Amino acid sequence: MQDKDFVSYEYRTINVKAKDQIKVIDMYEAFGWEVTSTTTARIDGVTMSLKRDRKQKHKQELIKLERQAEDMYKTVNSLRRAKTAGASVFAYIFGSIAALILGGGMSLTMLMSNSIPAFVCGVILGIIGIILCGANYFIYKKLVIKKTKSLLPVIDDTEEKLANLLEKGNDLLNTEII
Repeated sequence: MQDKDFVSYEYRTINVKAKDQIKVIDMYEAFGWEVTSTTTARIDGVTMSLKRDRKQKHKQELIKLERQAEDMYKTVNSLRRAKTAGASVFAYIFGSIAALILGGGMSLTMLMSNSIPAFVCGVILGIIGIILCGANYFIYKKLVIKKTKSLLPVIDDTEEKLANLLEKGNDLLNTEII
């Protein structure tokens, strides 16, 4: 009979967005994980199953670095979302107000059709509402550009720190002695 080398694995399942799948695979492979399967989880998500040797060398240090990398990854994602979050909230509120002004002008025009001054005010309010609705997009774009300029250096710095952590994890996997 042949002696088989028994390897005990630890397993992990994670859900990620489909667009981030490659980045997440690279991140976990730097800490000794290997992807065993991927399945579509939700509309834009993927469920990945991972495994890693339980008797991994330098396991405690790898776990510590892995947690730091996960935190950095979450930070990068939240910074990317922050580029458009404030502008989106402003656009929703401003667009709603513009639509209310447009609707108010239409209502004034339709309900008070026998009064010329009310009709003229309604048309003017409607035109103002249409202009504000159109301007909303350009204001949104300006706000996104401004926020992106301020966050881009922070995002780049955080991604660089994440890359350094991944390199440290990969180096630990390949070293024999601490």
